[in-house]
Order: sequence, then structure tokens, then C-alpha cells
Amino acid sequence: MARVFAYCRVSTFDQTTENQIREIAAAGFDVAPKRIVAETVSGSVPTSARAGFCSLVGKLEEGDVLVVTKLDRLGRNAMDVRATVEALTGLGVRVHCLALGGVDLTGAAGKVTMGVLAAVAEFERDLLIERTQSGLARAKAAGKALGRPQALAQEQTYNALERLSKGLSVAAVAKEFDTSRQTIMRLRDKALQMRV
Repeated sequence: MARVFAYCRVSTFDQTTENQIREIAAAGFDVAPKRIVAETVSGSVPTSARAGFCSLVGKLEEGDVLVVTKLDRLGRNAMDVRATVEALTGLGVRVHCLALGGVDLTGAAGKVTMGVLAAVAEFERDLLIERTQSGLARAKAAGKALGRPQALAQEQTYNALERLSKGLSVAAVAKEFDTSRQTIMRLRDKALQMRV
């Protein structure tokens, strides 16, 4: 006989999982208290990085059922939810989501739902890429410098290279200009490449 587990999550300590537990019981799922995992963690934290969820996965066996009230209890974005459901499916665990009519996400109807989630995840990723590229183009057109700010001003760079050419060590120059050795080595290497 399949064991039924519930995963309940809230984002802040002033919230409670009690409503989720009641909703699962009202839907007809008889979950023993020892099989209810409730935790307080942001939905932006991947399930693989959540202590409570990882503990739950360690208890699950093939044929078990995991019930959640909403998909966002598993993750904030479609990509994370999809990966979590696929991992649970790989373990032989059925996942039921009450907000989707109690559909088993590992069954036929659930596979359609997961297909839609996959499309949404790809759409989210493409939109993010478009917004990022658009923002970079706008910033560049506005004359903003992109990338990491220079560690040294132009005059400092010239002075550092001059000291290196006079035989000072990378460490000594880095200490003098209060920067890292890596910064001075990058300056030196870039200057050498320009000479070639």
C-alpha cells in the first residue's frame, strides 16, 4: 500500500503551514503527522537546497505519493518545479497537486501539465534573455560602461606598468596600489599582448 506524504512550505516565520495541512486533509488525503514535512524557506531556494525537502526525499520510496497544495510550494519558477517533479518521478513517487484538481503529475494528465510547464519554463528563460539583452543594449546606447569597473584608474595603470618595467615585483606593485596581484598580472599580460 502506498504511503502518503505531504510537503508544506511557507516563506516567512510569521506564516504557518496549518492551512495547507487542513486543505490536504479536506481533499481526502490521510497523511500521518510523521509524514508531513513543513518548512519555512523562500520559494526561490531550489528544492535540492532545502533541508526539509531533502529529508523528505530520503524517506520516500517507490510507489509513495507526495501531496502539495500548489505547485509554488515546490518552487517559484517553472524550471525548478519541473526538475523537482522529474526527480521524484525518477524515484517512482507520484506527485499530486491540489490546485490542479489533485492531478497526479506523473500520470497521463500530469505529463500534459508538465509539458505545459516545460513550455512555460522555456518561455520564461527566453523572456529573461530578451530583457537582459535589451537592457544591455539600452545601457550601451546611453553610454554606460558595461562589465566590471576598472580596479585602477588610467593614470594608475600607466604608473603600475612603469614600475613593472623597472623591475619591481608584481606583489610589490600590487601592495603599492592597494590591489590584488591578479589585477597587476592582468595589466602586465594585457600590455605584453599589445606589444606583440
